[in-house]
Amino acid sequence: VQLQASGGGLVQAGGSLRLSCAASGRTFSTYNMGWFRQAPGKEREFVAALNWSGGSTNYADSVKGRFTIASDNARDTVYLQMNSLKPEDTAVYYCAAKLGFPSTAHHLYEYWGQGTLVTVSS
Repeated sequence: VQLQASGGGLVQAGGSLRLSCAASGRTFSTYNMGWFRQAPGKEREFVAALNWSGGSTNYADSVKGRFTIASDNARDTVYLQMNSLKPEDTAVYYCAAKLGFPSTAHHLYEYWGQGTLVTVSS
């Protein structure tokens, strides 16, 4: 099982980025997918999650209304559309996958991508 995250970069505050997470190695229709982020010197934190089969989503309060998680089943890819970015969104963003119930707890996710850096300048 492999997850490949991409799409990070440098953007000004108020701008947008779209992160992608391409999954390979098995069928992900029964998985829950999550995006997490880790800023320098801080703990890894939950950003958003999606149940690939049912389509239900969940967001951290800090990103609600600004970020959207979505899937493209034909491409086995999950996206994180990030709008109205703030400097405090600066972090390395990771995608992750787990079986079973959706979760906001990073330690419950079994598979992880390599991370993509998002830098938001003020």
